[in-house]
Amino acid sequence: MRKFDVLIIGAGAAGLMCAHIAGKRGRSVLLLDHAKKPAEKIRISGGGRCNFTNHYSSPSAFISNNPHFCKSIFSRYTQRDFIELVRSHKIDFHEKKLGQLFCDNSAQDIIKMLLDECDRANVILQLETYIKTIEASGSGYKVSVKAIDAIEAIECESLVIATGGLSIPKIGASRFGYDIAQQFGLKVTSLKPALVPLTFHSEFLDRCRALSGISVDAEISFGTICFRKGLLFTHRGLSGPSVLQISSYWDENREITINLLPELDLIDFLKRCKSESPKQSIHTALSQHLPKRLAEDILNELGLAGRLADLSHAKLQILSERIHKWLVIPNGTEGYRTAEVTCGGVDVDSISAKTMQSKSQEGLYFIGEVIDVTGHLGGYNFQWAWSSGFVAGQNV
Repeated sequence: MRKFDVLIIGAGAAGLMCAHIAGKRGRSVLLLDHAKKPAEKIRISGGGRCNFTNHYSSPSAFISNNPHFCKSIFSRYTQRDFIELVRSHKIDFHEKKLGQLFCDNSAQDIIKMLLDECDRANVILQLETYIKTIEASGSGYKVSVKAIDAIEAIECESLVIATGGLSIPKIGASRFGYDIAQQFGLKVTSLKPALVPLTFHSEFLDRCRALSGISVDAEISFGTICFRKGLLFTHRGLSGPSVLQISSYWDENREITINLLPELDLIDFLKRCKSESPKQSIHTALSQHLPKRLAEDILNELGLAGRLADLSHAKLQILSERIHKWLVIPNGTEGYRTAEVTCGGVDVDSISAKTMQSKSQEGLYFIGEVIDVTGHLGGYNFQWAWSSGFVAGQNV
């Protein structure tokens, strides 16, 4: 039987972060994962270049049943701290819009950095290992694992669950972390796919397919929550950054509101066009600000055509309302298959924000996506992995 101070289950972003921080404190650390390679989610993120954090990361960019939970965690390890780590490894990176930071070369640079840090901290990484049972025992935990053909028992003082959520099952996502939380009496909040494209009923879907490939700068709202980023029509429905963002908040059978021209007062524009160029067609006028195919689709929907001179102000007002307040009811999302993260998770009220340890089960820690903390699109969820992993690593 092997014994370690710390056993971490899950060699993703949070697990790797926690492992090297704990190892640097002189703790003996074993990091386990069932996959053949570590950090698969890092590898595929950001189009292969890993959007590893965001300059504007702050607690306000995260969803949780307790929005105050992550404040102290982010105060102890910020995006600036992780950026310094990246720079210390001489990894070249660049900033895209809205503070998103990407590797110039490859996501592999971030993976190598974390593995190198683990090596320096004498962390033992063991892959293709499956957890059979976990039991609390005396001064810690006894974990039965299967690696290749061998079954062995491992003992540890501190057990860290860094197994992620349900998103992207093709790389091994599972309910494991939630099941362990419930085994030890911790509550798990309701779960749903987040940062995921929305889907629609067949009639609307047919229109989306006809408009596939069109992208516009749109503002999408659900209740009081609003995002203004790109909206993309696809053969499966609506996608793009604004849709992915709102999906984390959207509730089933509820409508969202889309403003296709957030910077323009359309009715004022159309009245001016009617006054200055009355013979101009409504399609020509609208196509000055919307892609022609989209303009045509909307006009066909409303039964509007012909010269501006022949259209009443009332009809122009109806068009303006349709553009600025387009009410749409999705019938669902594409699910965990394409979701970037899972919304919900281990209830944060069950976890200490100072240590990431369970309040009711000594020596049991939860970090990363498995917890009920979900970030916005743009590197925020990786920052949560780094910050929560760091805090746990300082305390295990």
